[in-house]
Amino acid sequence: MTDQYKRILALATPLIISNLTVPLLGAVDTAVMGHLPDPAYIGGVAVGSTIFSFLFWGFGFLKMGTVGFTAQAFGAGNKDEQQASLLRPIALSVALGCLLILFQIPLLKLCVDLIDGSQQVRSLSLDYSYIRIWSAPITLANYAVIGWLIGKGEPRLTFILQVLINTVNILLDLFFVVELGWGVEGVSLATVIAEATGLVAGVWIILKRSYFLDQNINWKNVFEAAHIRSLFTVNRDIFIRTLCLIFSFAYFTRIGASLGDNTLAANAVLMHFLYFSSYGLDGFAHAAEITTGYAKGKKDNHEFRSAVKASSFMALITSIVFSLIFYITGPAIINLFTDINSVKETAHIYLLWVILLPMISVASFQLDGIFIGTTQTKELRNAMIQCLIIFLGSCWLFVPLWGNNGLWLSMAIYMASRGLTLLRYYPALARSIGQP
Repeated sequence: MTDQYKRILALATPLIISNLTVPLLGAVDTAVMGHLPDPAYIGGVAVGSTIFSFLFWGFGFLKMGTVGFTAQAFGAGNKDEQQASLLRPIALSVALGCLLILFQIPLLKLCVDLIDGSQQVRSLSLDYSYIRIWSAPITLANYAVIGWLIGKGEPRLTFILQVLINTVNILLDLFFVVELGWGVEGVSLATVIAEATGLVAGVWIILKRSYFLDQNINWKNVFEAAHIRSLFTVNRDIFIRTLCLIFSFAYFTRIGASLGDNTLAANAVLMHFLYFSSYGLDGFAHAAEITTGYAKGKKDNHEFRSAVKASSFMALITSIVFSLIFYITGPAIINLFTDINSVKETAHIYLLWVILLPMISVASFQLDGIFIGTTQTKELRNAMIQCLIIFLGSCWLFVPLWGNNGLWLSMAIYMASRGLTLLRYYPALARSIGQP
């Protein structure tokens, strides 16, 4: 094994483990709701979670943009920019989070209206959302903190922070819902408390376990106009890209809801398979972000190509492993999520799709990481717009023909197209690294 493969593995392993705690949290949410007597509880949490895919994941650029800028700052050895690459997105995070709280009532009602479902599902999703929204500034600031730690190449610290957040969340989930019987409100409150715990821990980690304050902060550089413009340009492109991504998953949930509460609940269960594989593969994508961003900062084309090759090969092997695991354990996993026979039977019908999806989608995650690490965000934006059009067209064509099978086919086409569209832009990116 070459040094580059060893480095990728050392970076990716703790990131994969920490990433997998995120869908584990969603799995616990679904499992806790799934053992209540009505599938509407699963649907309510699924719709509420989708709402915050819009409101929070839509601002995922605060993490992804931070990774790229931070990795390049460390690759170039620029200490002023290493500090600024954290402080700028944190300031932006707090401002955006406060705006979300300010406009929460019309915003959340609009989101619930856009995602169809029964009246009970809509009511439960609003109960969830009116509590969860108060974590907005905290959650967005956590994106910046985690992005900075990833970009700095500190996967162990990222692992500690992510595991802390999700462990606190899971434990509070079980206590609030199982012990106190608080339902969807308990699930939401657990998330708010866990995010706050994570932010305090993240700031402490950065101040105590890095040399962040070894020199005075250059506030002039932090708010220098050219850097601010660059931050907003990159974040704008990633925001549009992320909004298209989240809209596609929200549209998937909406179409599933129109097919009935059982189908909505079954799809919510099956989506956790996709989440597990996605967050696992994201570990190698994050490793690609760090190593390709660092190579760009050093202007080293050979190191860039080596990082791409090593991270992509290991991600491909991992995707095959996920598919094999889902093939062997899929039915048992579904049974863990819910006691409702109608939901289990429906989920078993469509299990094959989530078995195939890791291998179909692996290229999309890797190329996302490469383009984010090198902050080539215009291409990310354009590719995702193309993919969204492909996804909507697939749903329009296949769902009326084959129902939920058509919906899952559309998702598979969408994930494949994400890799293929970015692949068109890759040769030009690879040639540009190291050029003046």
